[in-house]
Amino acid sequence: MRKELTRQLLLSLMKELARTAPRRGSCRVYLVGGGTAVYLGWRPSSIDADLFSDRDDVFRDIQGIKERLNVNVEFARPEDFVPPLEGSAGRHVFIAKIGSIDFYHYDPYAQLLSKVIRGFERDLADAREYLRSEMVDPQKFQALVAGIPDSAYAKYPTLSRAAIGKAVDAFLEEEI
Repeated sequence: MRKELTRQLLLSLMKELARTAPRRGSCRVYLVGGGTAVYLGWRPSSIDADLFSDRDDVFRDIQGIKERLNVNVEFARPEDFVPPLEGSAGRHVFIAKIGSIDFYHYDPYAQLLSKVIRGFERDLADAREYLRSEMVDPQKFQALVAGIPDSAYAKYPTLSRAAIGKAVDAFLEEEI
């Protein structure tokens, strides 16, 4: 059984990734899901670190890192589960530069959409924090969701524009 991911363990993971990263060039690593919530202090822990990078070779020692730190790591980003939001690449939130890695929180709007659609209580608690922290503007979020092209839903057969719109509207009505 691996340890729950705490902020201290997340910081250790970030340092280990930087220590073992390729020395040639720089790369980005994005915290996704519970990692963002734990880093920002919204909750004390998560069951794993969800990460994404623009370079796969940054994770070349991930098995060793997982063993040394006794932590679960998953590779995921919101677009693995929900349609992409326009302009996502420009909304990542910078955290820190450690070695050759620039660490970011993945686009808060995309993370919020994923959490609202999953709908688990822990996800909804995180979703509320996106609004409370003002990382996400509710009106902009609603507009981005409404702007998802119909063609984007083809990759997500269990989702529909109507279902996503209903979930987002219900969430925002409760929170605003």
